[in-house]
Amino acid sequence: MGSRNLILATSELLNFECRSEYPALYHARLIKMEEKKLLPGINSPDDIKKLTLEELGRLAAEIRQLIVETVSRNGGHLAPSLGTVELTLALHYVFSSPRDRIVWDVGHQAYAHKIITGRREQFHTLRRKGGISGFVRREESPHDAFNVGHSSTSISAAAGIAEGRCLQGENYKVIAVIGDGSMTAGMAYEALNWSGARGKDLIIILNDNEMSISPNVGALSSYLNRVMTGQHVMKWRSELKNFLKTIPNIGEQVLKFTKQAEESLKGLIVPGVLFEELGFQYVGPLEGHRLDHLIKNLENVRALNKPVLVHVITRKGKGYPPAEREPSKFHGIGPFNIDTGEPFNEKDAPPSYTEVFGRTMLRLARENPKVVAITAAMCQGAGLDEYSKKLPERFYDVGIAEQHGVTFAAGLATLGIVPVVAIYSTFLQRAYDQVLHDVCLQKLPVVLALDRGGMVGDDGPTHHGLFDYSYLRSIPNIVVMAPKDENELQHMLKTAVECGGPASVRYPRGKGFGVSMDGAPAVLEIGKGEVVREGSDLAVIAVGSTVYPALEAAEMLSREGIQIRVINSRFVKPLDETLICETAASLKKVITVEENVLMGGFGSAVLELFEKRGLHDVRVRRLGIGDEFVQHATQAELRQLYGIDAPGIARAVREVLNISSPHS
Repeated sequence: MGSRNLILATSELLNFECRSEYPALYHARLIKMEEKKLLPGINSPDDIKKLTLEELGRLAAEIRQLIVETVSRNGGHLAPSLGTVELTLALHYVFSSPRDRIVWDVGHQAYAHKIITGRREQFHTLRRKGGISGFVRREESPHDAFNVGHSSTSISAAAGIAEGRCLQGENYKVIAVIGDGSMTAGMAYEALNWSGARGKDLIIILNDNEMSISPNVGALSSYLNRVMTGQHVMKWRSELKNFLKTIPNIGEQVLKFTKQAEESLKGLIVPGVLFEELGFQYVGPLEGHRLDHLIKNLENVRALNKPVLVHVITRKGKGYPPAEREPSKFHGIGPFNIDTGEPFNEKDAPPSYTEVFGRTMLRLARENPKVVAITAAMCQGAGLDEYSKKLPERFYDVGIAEQHGVTFAAGLATLGIVPVVAIYSTFLQRAYDQVLHDVCLQKLPVVLALDRGGMVGDDGPTHHGLFDYSYLRSIPNIVVMAPKDENELQHMLKTAVECGGPASVRYPRGKGFGVSMDGAPAVLEIGKGEVVREGSDLAVIAVGSTVYPALEAAEMLSREGIQIRVINSRFVKPLDETLICETAASLKKVITVEENVLMGGFGSAVLELFEKRGLHDVRVRRLGIGDEFVQHATQAELRQLYGIDAPGIARAVREVLNISSPHS
């Protein structure tokens, strides 16, 4: 990194806590300005270009207030979006979207972007059915250059857009905005390595919202550490340390200062060295809440025609004190009390599946020293907070690196360790190859705990876990399970840990059913389902979150004189072939229900079984998700829409039996 950038970086850090230029702009909830509101006049990025610097600061405060008020009602990703308000304004002030392409990473840091790109009046519909998405979507606006929900895609996508721009002979800027958490994924470095070597005009904004590059990314500091621990440097440091110790009082103070200065120097130099070695001109770090600094530096960067990385330091939750104090809590949050920051929790609500998973994991690990837990930057989301505190030596957070996490687990498993990899269903899709080649091909005892299986609701198509039955059951050697309730979840975890091979347990987002919990987890018989209600007219074979709706449907239908048998399959693979085939042969009419895509899913497995057993006279109706991506709405709304709630199942039963609804 050149001396000019080092001086710039130092001056920016020295000014980081200075707020005197904009004293009233950083606490959105406290705004009581007499001036006319600016936000109602902002309908496109062109409107903000007409504002003065002081007016931009006022606008930032108004945007924060709107974000806080909306998320307090609808839920959403609050802390990340509050931290990028000034950065968003500066980007749209300097560049000309949609001609210039701004590619956001993850997308939950783009609420301010949505507000100033023509969606202000719709912002109150954020994450609601029929409303705007909580993520960036090309279908919503020409200002959304690339759809995103999973992290670490922005640099690759922006590189593709930049290359296409050159192929088409056009001239505009392409900007990728990536958060530092996303820099823990290998995909980001693959894209950096390739883009820097190409040398094309590309701007990357590194939104560093932890005051330093994430400590998870050890390689970022290793280069300078190698320099600092070199033979000559180490000898000089040792001699200096010994000399300073001979100076009473003052020497110890100087040693302490030297250590602090060394750590600060690492923070300033290491990112620049790394990125410049990868072919990018490094600019920063810049203070991400100083509009004057951001705008001036981005204007300078705009004039360059080569790969540039701009390092911007922001603060998660900026402007809303509860989110500033607990940014992890407000990363993604449901509706909350805006005055206290406390979520609106239902009184006496049953524990969530995630909570039950976390408690069961801690118990199983205490009982079995071979059990370890792995997560991909989702410790809190996966319910492993308590586990990580009580058993830190057997807990691993690999960062946003699902592929590494699964193969890392496979490596542990070769030594007889039993790794439980807790990853959201939608994110495990990234590690399909690792599950297939590194775990299942070797028959290794790796447990995949898939949270957020099925409909996740407001986060929408990038986050629904609707494919794991299909993509896992096609792989040999793996056991695929889904519990009907939170009590069965603890038993399935115990079963997975004890089964001696690859296993997955998929459970939904949200609260359990409030069932009583058995005193201790027990091992289930692999591939054994259960009849949970008897009936003679038709069989509903359900799995996972659809079992209780099937039971509710059976109760509704019994009042109409229709008696249906309900089977809890428990296993998607292997199926309880005897139970399912005997039921089908007896009743001749079967409905399968799953919260998964129908193509290749649980219902397909049942059809394949009937074909294998020659049961060609059985009428089968499959309920699930068709060949489409499910949009955002509440879980209840989506289950109703796709007919996998109790009324939908009851309606399907009547149709198969050719019986009219009593309400028709």
